[in-house]
Parts: sequence; C-alpha cells; structure tokens
Amino acid sequence: MSEWKPRRFWTSVGLRPADGGWQVALDDRVVNTPGKLPLVLPTRALAQAVADEWDAVSEAIDPGVMPVTRAANSAIEKVAPQFDAVASMLADYGGTDLLSYRDDRQDALAREQAAAWDPLLDWAADTLGARLAVTGGVIPVAQDPGALARLHGHVAGLDPWGLTALHDLVTLPGSLVLGLAVAHGRLTAEQAHALSRLDEDYQARIWGRDDEAEAAALRRRAAMLDAERFWHLSRPE
Repeated sequence: MSEWKPRRFWTSVGLRPADGGWQVALDDRVVNTPGKLPLVLPTRALAQAVADEWDAVSEAIDPGVMPVTRAANSAIEKVAPQFDAVASMLADYGGTDLLSYRDDRQDALAREQAAAWDPLLDWAADTLGARLAVTGGVIPVAQDPGALARLHGHVAGLDPWGLTALHDLVTLPGSLVLGLAVAHGRLTAEQAHALSRLDEDYQARIWGRDDEAEAAALRRRAAMLDAERFWHLSRPE
C-alpha cells in the first residue's frame, strides 16, 4: 500500500500581517507548524519565501522540497523552546573547530590547510575577539577559555531564526568559525563548504573520487546554501 500524503486543497496563497510579523494563508486558512503552533514569520521576505513554497505545491505536499518552511517550523518548535541548549551546543564547536586541526602526515595538505584556514582564524581573532589555537593531528588542543566565551556570546546573541540558520552552517562543515563567517558576510556558504572539504578534495586528487561521498557532499552543500538563504530572509528588514 502506498503511503498517503496530504494533498493541495487551496487555490490561492497570500500573506497576512500578524503580531510579531507575517503569516501565510492558504485561501482563508493560516498555515501553522506541524505541532499546531502559529507560524508567524519575522520578516515579509521570509513569509513570502514560505508562501512561494506552498504555492509551488502541485498535488501532494512534500516537506522535503520546502526547506524554508521546514526551517521556520524548526525555529518555532525546536530552537525557540530550547534556545540556550542549542546555542551552547553550537558554541561548543569552537572548542574542537575543524580549522584548528591540521594534517600531521601530509605536508602538502597541511600547507593547503594553513593557506586557506589561517585567514579565517585571523578574522575570528580580529572580528570576534577569539583567537583559536592550532595543532597537528587529531588530539584535542586546549583553547583559551576567554576566546570560547566570546564565541559563545556571539552565538547566544542571535535570535531563534538566526540560530536555526547557524545550526546547519556550523554542524555540516564542523566549524563554528566557518558558520559565523557566513553569518557575518565574510564567506558565502559555497565558500565555507569548499573550505570544509580540503581534506576530502586532497585525497580525491590522489586516490580518485567516490560516488557516494560526492553525493553526500552535494547534499551538505545544498543544505548549507538553504541555511544561508534562511539567514538572509530572516534578518530584520
């Protein structure tokens, strides 16, 4: 038996002002989150993007092709109620940031990492007030508690919408510095994804590319691009 999916029942999609932002209406029914909470979007641009996804539904509703709606639902149902825990989880990436760990067996790769990553660590020191230490290999390196506290402050200072976007920008590349660099406009998500793959790309040049690994990388890239778009759409107008 095929799985039943809810189907399009509306003829028009519109926006309505609401306390705290905007809502999307399907005919005369406003869209709620899956948990039946009001889906109030903080900016008209974000609300329009959600409306566009609902308007693009032709027959069955498929959340898999509605990344803005999914992220908005997560911001309301998951991130906002446990904001401090999510912020702390993301800030903890600073203690084991990808950019702090360099290859200690392949000098050529280590040089590539230094050339690509050191400018971002310099940016974090200058702009965020957080100088992270660098080490060779995978043994954890102790980071300056003050630097980690300042990074935590930058994360905790976001709103739930920004924190939702930052989640994928940090967890997918494994780097708080890369995620914050995208949020601050220092990098694009495309650039951050490429920087996070220096090791994989180096090995692929030597041993050849793996189809499954490449497919997974493309999915991570797409998710980071979606998160970057959500970040911009949710910023105050």
